[in-house]
Amino acid sequence: MADNKKLVAEITSMDEDFTQWYTDVCIKADLVSYSNIKGCLVIKPAGYAIWENIQKHLDARFKATGVQNAYLPMFIPESLLQKEKDHVEGFAPEVAWVTHGGLEPLTERFCVRPTSETLFCDYYKGEIHSYKDLPQVLNQWCSVVRWEKETRPFLRSREFLWQEGHTAHATLEEAEERTRQMLNVCADFLENDMAIPVIKGQKTDKEKFAGAVYALLLLQM
Repeated sequence: MADNKKLVAEITSMDEDFTQWYTDVCIKADLVSYSNIKGCLVIKPAGYAIWENIQKHLDARFKATGVQNAYLPMFIPESLLQKEKDHVEGFAPEVAWVTHGGLEPLTERFCVRPTSETLFCDYYKGEIHSYKDLPQVLNQWCSVVRWEKETRPFLRSREFLWQEGHTAHATLEEAEERTRQMLNVCADFLENDMAIPVIKGQKTDKEKFAGAVYALLLLQM
């Protein structure tokens, strides 16, 4: 009991400073710790176990709908990234660049994956030759690097665990059907596995990715 009182006393009051309270809880619960790389966190065994369970249950739901997992490189050549210039414009201030391979300067910079739309588009270009190759329904479990100025445990750090699905379809109707299907899969997981109520909605034009017709979202309550 004394240890519990001491622990509570060491945690900032939620009413006093919610951001610091949240960070204190994550650290005192032994979920994360700070590393010697600013903005990067160590996810400790208890914290990683939460991620493993999230991944396990979501992965099973995804595969039940016909999704297959793939893994694409974490490096994106600058020339390839520039092909999606409008899309990555918002990420530009957060992109981490690799300029050397060992001691040798690279002839072209590589960015460390801020997201994978560019890579998937390039991959599908070589995989899809006719409607017979459709649909393509792939998912990737990976980590993403974004040079964030403000970081929070599990919400956003400079390297964070990530999941993203990328599909290609013969018609807009098929793409919309798949999008709404996966939105419902994620909503069901959040509400019934994570006990987090959500509201389904559509992003504003300002929030959607460049080039998108529209984008859906789940608002966690």
